Amino acid sequence: MSDVTACPLDCYDACGIVYDNAKLKGAKDWHTKGFLCPHLNHYHKYKQIHMPRYKGKEIALDEALVKLKDILNSSKSSEVLHYRGNANFGLMQEVTDHFFALFGATLVNGSLCDEAGEAGIIAGRGSNLNMPLSEIQKSELVIIWGRNPHATSSHLLPVIRDKIVIVIDPIKTKIAKIADLYIQIKPHGDLYLALLLSRFLYIENSCDEEFIQKYASDFEDYYELTQGIRIKTTLDEIDVTLGEIGKLLELVKNKKVAIVCGVGIQKYSDGSDVLRAIDAFGVSLGLFGREGCGVSYLGNSKDKITSPFHTKAQRISKVNSKFKNYKTVFIQGANPLSQMPNTSRVKESIKDVQNVIYFGLYENETSDVADLIIPAKSFLYKNDIRTSYSHNAMMFMPKVADNDFGISEYDLSNYLCKEFNIDIEDESFYLQYFKNFGVIKMDGSWHVENREEVPYQNGFDTKNREFCFLEEFDTDFNMNEKLFLITPKSVTSLNSQFRRENSVYLNSSHGFFENEVVKIVSACGNVKLKVKINDDLREDCVVIYSGTRGLNNLTSSKHSLDSKNAIFQEEKVEVIADLG
Repeated sequence: MSDVTACPLDCYDACGIVYDNAKLKGAKDWHTKGFLCPHLNHYHKYKQIHMPRYKGKEIALDEALVKLKDILNSSKSSEVLHYRGNANFGLMQEVTDHFFALFGATLVNGSLCDEAGEAGIIAGRGSNLNMPLSEIQKSELVIIWGRNPHATSSHLLPVIRDKIVIVIDPIKTKIAKIADLYIQIKPHGDLYLALLLSRFLYIENSCDEEFIQKYASDFEDYYELTQGIRIKTTLDEIDVTLGEIGKLLELVKNKKVAIVCGVGIQKYSDGSDVLRAIDAFGVSLGLFGREGCGVSYLGNSKDKITSPFHTKAQRISKVNSKFKNYKTVFIQGANPLSQMPNTSRVKESIKDVQNVIYFGLYENETSDVADLIIPAKSFLYKNDIRTSYSHNAMMFMPKVADNDFGISEYDLSNYLCKEFNIDIEDESFYLQYFKNFGVIKMDGSWHVENREEVPYQNGFDTKNREFCFLEEFDTDFNMNEKLFLITPKSVTSLNSQFRRENSVYLNSSHGFFENEVVKIVSACGNVKLKVKINDDLREDCVVIYSGTRGLNNLTSSKHSLDSKNAIFQEEKVEVIADLG
């Protein structure tokens, strides 16, 4: 017997899944087209936590819930922090916020992923709406800017087949090797390239004048801002040629263009400016509100959906949470001891917490230090609904199998609400509540109601319906002699889940040998890793994949300038031989 569900993972694709005799297959009639990513193809190989533990001793689930209740009873509400990650994109994940907010605990905000880019998009457009995959499919030319679809969004690949492809990336990825134009830009050079593209487009009289007059009347002022860039100096600094810019502008002329951006380009203090400048280039071309055109990033997955949960609470940043300020820290679906920046600071902070509670699927650095471990149920064994930041589908995630371990987010929250006399509705109420935001399309699929397939057809979501351009930018390139740190997603892991990387990738020009152990050093700390040689990298780059143990010894816990977003690639590094 087979059932249809959806992948819960924090990923562009948000795949449809057929669960058939305990095996996972790609749904053929969804954008999944019958195939799944490596994470889901090998999902059953990754051992999940089965038994709760307290102080290292296995206990029954009922006993673990009583322990949790007792810990919360012994803590003032102001002494409790609820730190929830986003590894699971099911809408029911937020039900735990409902309990902890009404309990009086502190919750978290900010992002370890994409919020800087989103802040820039909202500053320009007034909102962050999806350019869905269905619209990318209608384009004639796709610019893949800082994204590696083979690793992060494999279901994009059939969509862009037979299109003109331009790739802008410091790493010569698989897609870069077959692109019509590949620009191997220096890391953190994306803002300046985007500014120059708008400037040269104007000089060549190739802007969409009708669109600009209607929805971007401040473009002349923006052009003046771009004139503040010294062309030769800037091109030398970002390692891009006039010829490459000329070829790009020639290729996009009179085409339906989709600009598909990854998160790596905004992992800097000025990350919001990068996406805002790329959007401005899109405005110059008149890409918004047109079929098959636009700028794709991570859209707002909850657009047009409101929450039924009570989530108003005191909040602190997810990027630099001071765990030591709390007696009890409840960590859900997250691994802060690996994924938060500046790991040494995080370790120092959490060791002073009296009660560390870990609620999740897998063992990791955070479960290693937890006092109480409560296993969660995977998406196969509970009910949920999800939406996506790359398409507008509403995807139902019914329980498709039974198991005898773990507890769902709703059941845990329901237990706590009952014990602390906090109101909570039946699970079926919340599932129906979310379902009411969906609408059935002609093909039988469900989509979020009132979302536009072609967003911004009537202008932007700003007060005057016009795009708001950057008015200033930082001209400090920070292109010193140290190496750029790049922290992309791996094909084999999703952050610290699944099969994690354990190496540093370097160009052979550095003189190190394959599997040689080296020390990578930043202003924040260091890590020792084995070398993997990869000459697809620029010589001035060091690649350590997200989820690699010790990576965030190197990263700063500062925020991006315009949002509470981690800036994992801000710190530059040195690589030295490990002499023992």
